[in-house]
Amino acid sequence: MSILSKLQPVWIVASALVGVLAGQAALVANNAAALIEVFLMALLFVAFSCVDIRDIQKSFANLRFSVAALAINFVWVPVFAFLLGKAFLAESLDLQIGLLMLLATPCTDWYLIFTGLSRGNVPLGASVLPMNLVLQILLMPLYLGVFMGGTAAFAPTQMLLSVVMVLVVPFAAANALKLLLRRVGRNEPAAAFFIRRGDDLQLALLCLAVVAMFASQSTLLVLNLALFGQLFVPLVVFFVGALLLAMAVGTVLHMPPADKAALLFTTSARNSPVSLAIAVVAFPDQPLIALALVIGPLIELPILAIDSSILRALHRAQRKPGGKVH
Repeated sequence: MSILSKLQPVWIVASALVGVLAGQAALVANNAAALIEVFLMALLFVAFSCVDIRDIQKSFANLRFSVAALAINFVWVPVFAFLLGKAFLAESLDLQIGLLMLLATPCTDWYLIFTGLSRGNVPLGASVLPMNLVLQILLMPLYLGVFMGGTAAFAPTQMLLSVVMVLVVPFAAANALKLLLRRVGRNEPAAAFFIRRGDDLQLALLCLAVVAMFASQSTLLVLNLALFGQLFVPLVVFFVGALLLAMAVGTVLHMPPADKAALLFTTSARNSPVSLAIAVVAFPDQPLIALALVIGPLIELPILAIDSSILRALHRAQRKPGGKVH
């Protein structure tokens, strides 16, 4: 894990600030929107290139952990996200949709960074990554239809086309490249390259997408600075709830501390690039949805860093003479 990846929160915040400043120029603001989708599709191409879908079967090597993680991510979290939106964002349907899209997509990248920093079981956390990636793509249209279909201008056909465009195309391209490289005998060097540089490439493309997003909506964001405050409370409630739930489930299932840390970050870190990619093309006339998805990580990442510090402190306390590791 490179130093660039470890400083991911810093780069994302810096990219947002660059985007806001650059977007004050009309020429930049008018052309930035066209680049968002390009950067996000490129990011997802790299992400898919780093993941072998055949590894899904490995997700069930530790059945207890996998079932717990999948149940929390795809049953509890969407319901909780919907309730949080109704409770804290009742006056803005767009922000409710943005919050649901943000929270209903489990992270597929930086959660491993925080797992490692917390002395967690990184291989165990990584084992559910392929399943998380596939399920969030398949279930996002379902979540929006079930929770928002009666109130939002939601078209299932449009959502399906959006998924095909921004997710299936990069997925197909990445796997076609793998197949081609495998046939010409270059698969191993390519795989090594993506493993070695994948995180940095994804970070660079994510930062470019964040710059473009904030630049395209710079004026709107400046006029709606209260969005940070509106999203802060429900997100804090979510992450506190995620921490307590993961620790409780881990204790009930008699997981060691390293596995509890993996469960926490697998079920709390969120995948804003995937949800943002869908929102950009599915809700082009509702910019507040996309803004919520961009602002979300700026609140999320510091909280995950705090969670990591808490777990490290608990780890140190348990390692002291007389401390007990559960």
